[in-house]
Amino acid sequence: MSPPVAPPGWSRWLVPPAALSVHLSIGQAYAWSVFKPPLESALGLSGTQSALPFQLGIVMLGLSAAFGGTLVERNGPRWAMTVALVCFSSGFLLSALGASLEQYWLIVFGYGFVGGIGLGIGYISPVSTLIKWFPDRPGMATGIAIMGFGGGALIASPWSAQMLESFGSDSGGIALAFLVHGLSYAVFMLLGVLLVRVPRTEKPVADGPSVLAGPQVSARSAVRTPQFWCLWLVLCMNVTAGIGILEKAAPMITDFFADTSTSVSVTAAAGFVALLSAANMAGRIGWSSTSDLIGRKNIYRVYLGVGALMYALIALFGDASKPLFILCALVILSFYGGGFATIPAYLKDLFGTYQVGAIHGRLLTAWSLAGVLGPLIVNWIADRQEEAGRHGASLYGLSFVIMIGLLVVGFVANELVRPVHPRHHVPQPKEADRVQQSESA
Repeated sequence: MSPPVAPPGWSRWLVPPAALSVHLSIGQAYAWSVFKPPLESALGLSGTQSALPFQLGIVMLGLSAAFGGTLVERNGPRWAMTVALVCFSSGFLLSALGASLEQYWLIVFGYGFVGGIGLGIGYISPVSTLIKWFPDRPGMATGIAIMGFGGGALIASPWSAQMLESFGSDSGGIALAFLVHGLSYAVFMLLGVLLVRVPRTEKPVADGPSVLAGPQVSARSAVRTPQFWCLWLVLCMNVTAGIGILEKAAPMITDFFADTSTSVSVTAAAGFVALLSAANMAGRIGWSSTSDLIGRKNIYRVYLGVGALMYALIALFGDASKPLFILCALVILSFYGGGFATIPAYLKDLFGTYQVGAIHGRLLTAWSLAGVLGPLIVNWIADRQEEAGRHGASLYGLSFVIMIGLLVVGFVANELVRPVHPRHHVPQPKEADRVQQSESA
């Protein structure tokens, strides 16, 4: 499938809606916590077990983005969006079959493995194209698209909760909800496939910077630099801290206030997930746009430093004040989303736009580790604390302390980022073409 080239006069502002149609769909992953309690009840699962589809999905997101990044660069965004549509929707259909047959392994395989491939390819599908369309405002451009991934749960969370209420929270109701998800998202993602275009030239903005201006580094060279691995660590720590709350959001807020006079209902917990999604989404466009003004390193200082402070406030005072708990969680999730949206622009600043999509794909392996690490820390510790007879907020105290430590590690890694040494640069655009041909071979 050849990349569709924009005809003369094509507006670059039509490209972000194409990206949003894909990212809003695959962003459903952030609403997984709504399905956790029904699955645990219907299939007799523990909190750690019910997190497996989500964890595997994030692992496959990072791996498919890493291995598919070069293919996305070569074949273009329409090919990538089509692959994402097929895999993501098929994952839901397989999960529906698994829930209907009460075969949990099939839900893990469908949602986690097959759907996770759709997550990874879909996530990186528009990034390189957006940076080429908006070389003057890369942080804002990637923020618009990746905002959709963070905001997917804003739609999916109440929608899923309503379906489970209507269809029932037994295995049959869960299966029907999965089926509706798979068919609906296939139609919505098709809009992005039909609408996306690549720019005709390397300079789509007449008075803006050239796409190939500044240092350019190939994907193969980028992974050999300390800058890449510092950013890998930064992303991994930031994602682990955010995803630890997000994956267990609904049961977490219920547990925190279970022993108080202001207990949280199932519906209110689903609303909390939607609020987190809104913060995640707002952070992706708001903080990434801010990074265009104050710089990438400075904005990550905010994400990691202030994020550690928010975790400390929750650990110390969260169960005493519901507004404080919600506010701190919203700030953490806004940083979590902002970190995702800012990282492509950070990569562009350091490595150029030459193979930024492929570099971004490789960096997302950090998300794969974080997708396992964050939920594992929170769920495993909560399960062990519950076995020890503890309850309420005490289920999460130790895991929050660990998250603070991880954010400090990420802060230090960000401070170590320096410009890439010229020996890694591709000298000229013609030389870049030669390098790309040799690497493809």
